[in-house]
Amino acid sequence: MKSLYLTNRFFIVLSIVVVTAVVGHFFAVFVGIAIFMLLTFTAIALFDVLLLFYTDKHGISITRQAPERLSNGDQNTIAIYVKSNYTITVNCLIIDELPFQFQIRNFEIKTDLNANEDKVFYYHLRPTARGEYSFGKTLAYITTKIGLIERRFNFGEPKTVPVYPSFMQMRKYELMAISNRLTEVGIKKIRRISNTHEFEQIKQYVIGDDYRLINWNATARKSQLMVNQYQDEKSQQVYSLIDMGRTMKMPFDGMTLLDYAINASLVISNIALIKQDKVGLLSFTNQINSLIPASKKNNSMQTILQVLYNQSPNFVEANYELLYVTVSKKITQRSLLLLYTNFEGLPSLNLQLPYLKKLARHHLVVVIFFENTEIKKVSHNAPKSTEEIYFKTIAEKLIFEKKQIVKELNNAGIQAVLTEPQHLTVNTINKYLELKARGLI
Repeated sequence: MKSLYLTNRFFIVLSIVVVTAVVGHFFAVFVGIAIFMLLTFTAIALFDVLLLFYTDKHGISITRQAPERLSNGDQNTIAIYVKSNYTITVNCLIIDELPFQFQIRNFEIKTDLNANEDKVFYYHLRPTARGEYSFGKTLAYITTKIGLIERRFNFGEPKTVPVYPSFMQMRKYELMAISNRLTEVGIKKIRRISNTHEFEQIKQYVIGDDYRLINWNATARKSQLMVNQYQDEKSQQVYSLIDMGRTMKMPFDGMTLLDYAINASLVISNIALIKQDKVGLLSFTNQINSLIPASKKNNSMQTILQVLYNQSPNFVEANYELLYVTVSKKITQRSLLLLYTNFEGLPSLNLQLPYLKKLARHHLVVVIFFENTEIKKVSHNAPKSTEEIYFKTIAEKLIFEKKQIVKELNNAGIQAVLTEPQHLTVNTINKYLELKARGLI
């Protein structure tokens, strides 16, 4: 039987029988004991085979339920449904063949299954790169309480599942934006500075609303604070410009900075659509990788999601001159340009600053780049040696340079967001809402 295996318990008991037989070669009194043990062991083993293979030929059934696509950087839930057809209690070891990208070699689920029992098990996978992930079969090894013989089952066929940019994160922020609960995830309630917004409705006052907008007549009628609500200007163009060059290859928590930027651009595009703005996308290295004109059609998010999924960076040096030329030709209407990139020092900024200044003449440019969290940790450590003092000094110098980059950009009339990778999405949304509230776009 190809699906029959001998367990460790089988070989342990067999070893005891063999040792008894060897002793019986020298001491005749043990011969009878050895024969009895061998016959008993054989009978029990055959009975174990009978329980596993002939009491129920179907044994158990297992189904793996995985999403049609996985969300990059998020915990994706996989379900394993198990049904026992045995009329006895059995031990079950389940091994799911996971995609090699996860490098998980010891994944297994151990459980007891009572007669005709159904069970469901959940586990979570966090992919850290976009692309195709292939699941293998689901294997199950069944033993009875005797535990001498093991029966193997194979279920399912290999299945390939694509990993897309973080659509789970996108949906989370979308639901919170629709229900006005963005403050729960760190999105600031920003008071409107501009008075160019159109009146929309009167609503109940909540913490963070501008007290200057209180409608006293409505407050008197309702016996509770009511405020005038104004809607933002609509149909403004918001572009995500993604630098896919060498500087975005730096890893953080298993993902590259590029993947964090892709996830954030997906979320901010969806939020902008909810705000009735038009969204577009441009990715570049030493060439233009993709360009989606700004739109607010129903299929805009699906188009952006598909394009971001198919991005294959080669991490060469990014060409900002080409970016400027392309934007000048293709984006003729004044737009909000959210540029995701990474400047490690002032020299790298100075190389690209002339092109950013030219972009800022016709568009509202926001440069979004990253803090180096490892360097930040070093700067917070208390030095205990001369070498550590040196490292701490260098770390503080690099951190100061990042702040100088923000200052240089602001002096050039360019908005800047310096953020840790894990806070990228929240800080980007905050900046977008701030610019909307100030009427700058």
